Amino acid sequence: MTVLHGFESPACYRDGFVSIGNFDGVHYGHQTMLAALVNRARSQKVPAVALTFDPHPVELLRPDAIPPRLTTMAHRAELLQQFGVDCVIVLPTTPRFLTMTAEDFFHTIVRTELQARGLVEGPNFFFGRNRAGSITVLRGFCTAHQLTLDIIPPVIVDEQLVSSSVIRSLIEAGDLTESVRLLGHPYRLSGIVEHGAERGRTLGFPTANLTDFANLVPGNGVYAATSTIEGKRFSAAVNIGPNPTFGEFAQKVEVHLLDFSGDLYGTILDVDFLRRIRDVRPFASRDDLLLQLRQDMVQVHSIVEGLNATG
Repeated sequence: MTVLHGFESPACYRDGFVSIGNFDGVHYGHQTMLAALVNRARSQKVPAVALTFDPHPVELLRPDAIPPRLTTMAHRAELLQQFGVDCVIVLPTTPRFLTMTAEDFFHTIVRTELQARGLVEGPNFFFGRNRAGSITVLRGFCTAHQLTLDIIPPVIVDEQLVSSSVIRSLIEAGDLTESVRLLGHPYRLSGIVEHGAERGRTLGFPTANLTDFANLVPGNGVYAATSTIEGKRFSAAVNIGPNPTFGEFAQKVEVHLLDFSGDLYGTILDVDFLRRIRDVRPFASRDDLLLQLRQDMVQVHSIVEGLNATG
């Protein structure tokens, strides 16, 4: 797969089929759209192209209403590749870009630059200044210029609409089981490992303390997760929240990697969340805490092994 930052290599993306959107989370709804995109492209042996934006247009239009990201741009591109896209174009969002009318966007981006054979979009796709370009407008443009247009209906899972905003609310509430189900893949949190109090090391459960997060931090709780370091995947128990047993009430994200030893300070650590296993709570004694931590490790191991067994 090719990842381009702007229109820098036309041979990779022209004369193909295109989906345009933010693709934050690359969830089941996006995956349904990508499957249709890839089928179109493969049937004609041309590129399947995803065009996304960085930063999110809202960051320029309404900076006080920026939704926290579900995916970093690097992970978003990785997921788009995983679901079959041949070329990802990350288009810088500039004030000039935001002033383009719907007609300008279609003719400048879709026809002149991408030279697309067709588009695959969801029903709530809007484009151009003030979101004036609706699906109806897009259909008219495509018909007039002999482009195909596939509109993929909303995806419903067990009566729940799959959308980035719904998933964001679930993650904030700590419901990683439902979040992962709607995402169709683990939820990845990325942060930088910093020095902490090193109390976990004295308890026999050393933790990597994460900070400077690039995306949304799940709600308080203890979670089963995994992390891949130098190509090897490790099971992980993640504690998000305070440490009330020791009278510490600052919010922390602490990751204990099972069977790992090494120095991670200053590195970026990606943690793939699978399931919430319990609340954060105080314990009457250090021994009670240690007993719970051992039980947590057993549960984490079981969840990760179950995931491995199901593929």
